[in-house]
Amino acid sequence: MSLDFDFVDLRDVSRHYGRRRAVSRVSLTARRGDIIGLLGPNGAGKSTLIGVVATLVAPTSGEVRYGDETAQTLGASLRQSIGLLAHELHLYPELSARQNLTFFAQLYGLDPRTTVPAALERAGLSDRADEEVTRFSRGMRQRLALERSLLHGPRLVLFDEPFTGLDDRAVGAVSDRVRRLAAEGAIVFLATHDLDLADGLVTRVVLLRDGRLLTDEAAPAGLRMRYRSVVGR
Repeated sequence: MSLDFDFVDLRDVSRHYGRRRAVSRVSLTARRGDIIGLLGPNGAGKSTLIGVVATLVAPTSGEVRYGDETAQTLGASLRQSIGLLAHELHLYPELSARQNLTFFAQLYGLDPRTTVPAALERAGLSDRADEEVTRFSRGMRQRLALERSLLHGPRLVLFDEPFTGLDDRAVGAVSDRVRRLAAEGAIVFLATHDLDLADGLVTRVVLLRDGRLLTDEAAPAGLRMRYRSVVGR
């Protein structure tokens, strides 16, 4: 059974790898309906922060609270409320699209007969459902992995560069999907380097550089200009 919570609270979160500070004392709160844009240059700490919130990377110091609880107190059941789309798509290329989704649906204790056809339809892959994923383009694999990450209806959704390999039509479909998730009450974190795609999609902007939080604010009009004024490049 998945857990429910209305907010995720990062409190002075740091993650160090030896002397390198990937994330340094980041504090922010994300609430239901938020689409948090994690923005910054390469090496800013976006992916590390996604990993920490996903409970895949333990913070060196500080804590993340999911509602009133921490990952330590909630245990493994917390991950039933988290959906993650990372650089690694976590698909089995020798299996078909249908088989991939069926496998993950069963892991979550879902009935594949109802969840899988709907996910294939949302991914635009109903007509390719029984083809091996190894034959898919990067964009097709990306769409399949997106729906794989959402099969279980997670409260917290974490996207790390979700638009990679997508054409304009697919970008629009993914953006609409993200908006619907937030409208339905999900908490969404979206890490991207593409300011044009983030502009008009994210509701809040978290700018990072060298692992440090520069600003956390409502998404401004003219995101690119705001980015340059804060990040400086």
